[in-house]
Amino acid sequence: MAQESLRLVSHPIAAHDGRLPRHYTLDGQGAKKDISPPLEWYGVPDGTRSLALVVQDVDAPEPEDPIVPWTHWVVANIPPSVKGLPEGFSGKEGAAGREYGGIQEGVNDWKQPGWRGPIPPSRGHRIQFKLYALDDEVTKDKLMDAIEGHVLGEAELTAVF
Repeated sequence: MAQESLRLVSHPIAAHDGRLPRHYTLDGQGAKKDISPPLEWYGVPDGTRSLALVVQDVDAPEPEDPIVPWTHWVVANIPPSVKGLPEGFSGKEGAAGREYGGIQEGVNDWKQPGWRGPIPPSRGHRIQFKLYALDDEVTKDKLMDAIEGHVLGEAELTAVF
């Protein structure tokens, strides 16, 4: 039997026709603002030792460059036994329970650890969630360099803001 390919889903994003709901952005209100979205994944490849997540606005403009991805969230060292991250996980990995032990959140492009939701100057930006299944454990530091040559599978989910 062929192994299922790695898939990444977020039910709130799917329920909003692929749009990122407001409370996951900096446009939210009060306590319902800038919350990391819930994510689930399926089909983790055999031999996976850890998972890593990178979330970027792939339409972010830079003054000097037309398009440079802006990183919203980096999560490394996710155990392959973990099947997702609950809503509001960012910043609470220690309190989230034993199954999330060892997970590390990296620094985003605001130079802060954890999730920081989008607030682009214009609408229509694509927020890309990429999950990597790795044959080794990697740390949050220089994640993209560290995973090179270790990717067993990759899943992508794109939301529009």
